Amino acid sequence: MSVILRPSQALRLWQRVSVAEVRAEAHDLSLRQMAILLTVYLDPPPHTVRGLAARLGVTKPVVTRALDTMGAMKLLSRHRDEKDRRNVLVRRTVEGALYVERFGDGIIAAAAGLPM
Repeated sequence: MSVILRPSQALRLWQRVSVAEVRAEAHDLSLRQMAILLTVYLDPPPHTVRGLAARLGVTKPVVTRALDTMGAMKLLSRHRDEKDRRNVLVRRTVEGALYVERFGDGIIAAAAGLPM
């Protein structure tokens, strides 16, 4: 199934979702943090700091800073890979799964109000 939106509709949808997130007083994630979060929750594991950096085209320190913030929010967790101690695995959390699900529900609600 594909959804066809005009650019103005896509931007209006993004605006509605963003405004709803601000009003909900949800975690205030940057675009970079949201990209990392959605990658971890939507793409199959395992996820590593190195792999996320390569996927997003940023450095490992950039990913590490984002993970520090999201770890404090309990949206993701990091663990040393027991098979290869050089790798840091990024894992999903219950709190993060609930956040992503609620965010998806918000997108659906915002899209339902778009004129087609």
